[in-house]
Amino acid sequence: MEASVKVLKLSAQGLPQSWISLEQAVTHYAADEVRWEAGQQVAVFRGGHNAISGEQSIITVNSIIGTQGVPRINPFELRSGLTNTKLFVRDRHVCAYCGGHFHESDLTREHIVPLAQRGPDHWMNVVTACRSCNHRKSNRTPEQARMPLLYAPYVPSLWEDFILRNRRILADQMAFLMAHVPKSSRLLV
Repeated sequence: MEASVKVLKLSAQGLPQSWISLEQAVTHYAADEVRWEAGQQVAVFRGGHNAISGEQSIITVNSIIGTQGVPRINPFELRSGLTNTKLFVRDRHVCAYCGGHFHESDLTREHIVPLAQRGPDHWMNVVTACRSCNHRKSNRTPEQARMPLLYAPYVPSLWEDFILRNRRILADQMAFLMAHVPKSSRLLV
């Protein structure tokens, strides 16, 4: 596997903690901190030979690992960081005003209540818009611009946020995460 593969690190209870590199995963295996693993084998690391037995040390890394310790993420206190990339994926690259499907380079973060009208830069006040619709709406609310929203904004769950964070999710990792997203998630469409 290539070095860009990320391992989904979970708490021993199964809550997502972070996307980690293969090297970081090996550190967890070597420190005997991996309590369980799931998914496919993504890498094999071979170490030195034992001076007494002559056996070579081998660590196999799976795509999903559950590690010991207290989770650093409390799912009830999660505040998903807002980025354009995550916003566009949340909204499936669809303009909230015209309904067109666009490439990321043709999309913008559109504030429902504009910043000029003291609207917050928060998940519940932003949607994806094409450049044309964003320009046409300008510094007005959808009502003022007579441009109704085609879908409502929402704050991604912990599970959705982990999907939105990583562009290269392996099939088994995606299946694991998707099994936990809310049934109302736009990611299920």
